[in-house]
Amino acid sequence: MKYTTLPNTDIKVSKICLGSMTWGEQNTEAEGHEQIEYAINQGVNFIDTAELYSVPAKKETQGSTERIIGSWLKKSGKRDDVVIASKIVGPADFSDHIRKGGFSKNEIADAIHKSLQRLQTDYIDLYQLHWPERQTNYFGKLGYTHDENETWEDNFAEVLENLDTFIKEGKIRHIGVSNETPYGVMRYIEESRNGAPKMITVQNPYNLLNRKDEVGLVEVLHRENVGHLPYSPLGFGMLTGKYLEEIPKNSRVDLFPNYNRYMNENSYKATRLYNEIAKKHNISLTQLALAFINQQAFVTSNIVGATSIDQLTENINSIDVNLSDEIMNEINDVNVEIPNPAP
Repeated sequence: MKYTTLPNTDIKVSKICLGSMTWGEQNTEAEGHEQIEYAINQGVNFIDTAELYSVPAKKETQGSTERIIGSWLKKSGKRDDVVIASKIVGPADFSDHIRKGGFSKNEIADAIHKSLQRLQTDYIDLYQLHWPERQTNYFGKLGYTHDENETWEDNFAEVLENLDTFIKEGKIRHIGVSNETPYGVMRYIEESRNGAPKMITVQNPYNLLNRKDEVGLVEVLHRENVGHLPYSPLGFGMLTGKYLEEIPKNSRVDLFPNYNRYMNENSYKATRLYNEIAKKHNISLTQLALAFINQQAFVTSNIVGATSIDQLTENINSIDVNLSDEIMNEINDVNVEIPNPAP
């Protein structure tokens, strides 16, 4: 395994982070524990979760992933051996069963208290805002369309002040954002120059079919020392190649057809081209897709998820795959031809 540190901290994290959003829906508690044990034995020490999980978001399974992690922490006694990241939901129709609203002090207090209970721990290492309160482009939207009737008002300083309360109480150690734009990241950064705590990471979708963060966000990450935590590095499984012929039974898209962000015509075209590159160089498409992310200088840790140990093994082993300049150039040629088919 390779390691780095969360920016602006001394917290060492593995370059591969264990994603967990299927635990409690597609995976049982026992399977979740098995994945954690396997990942740790391979050197992974970073686990990402959220109060929303498991997915898809449902009242019946909400919080199940944190509970599975919590039962493992209690059973193993290894809390100090792992770095735990979790998230608070933003306002959305699909999260109304958790709470309505946004990131007020009371809402954050409610979220943190319940997450700590489920995780059976006294603190969360990295606490993230799952998506913005304001209307902007995320969850598959490439461009921004302004809403003249939006009621949101700038509250970046207030949100940081609210989070700082729980940092000072020791319930969370550091903070980050998710599904955030360059504007949002910079507004939080500007407030931190005035003494507020700093958002140290951005957890956004990033993969061969969605490289939009390279356009405006990456410069911010480098200049402001903010880490990138890519999620969906395999594009909901598209970049494993398993959907190129047909949709396998019991795969995520088969079980949840609305998870089709990466299933459009141009995504298929690009994926077939990436698959040819992988074949040419005698590696799997999965290895190609994950190694591409692992090699990006702005990436802190690559969040991989799996529903089986075989899948998790291949995902974690991508850390040992090094793509040559030739392969990277071939990948970039495809991106020029079919850029960002699935934001």
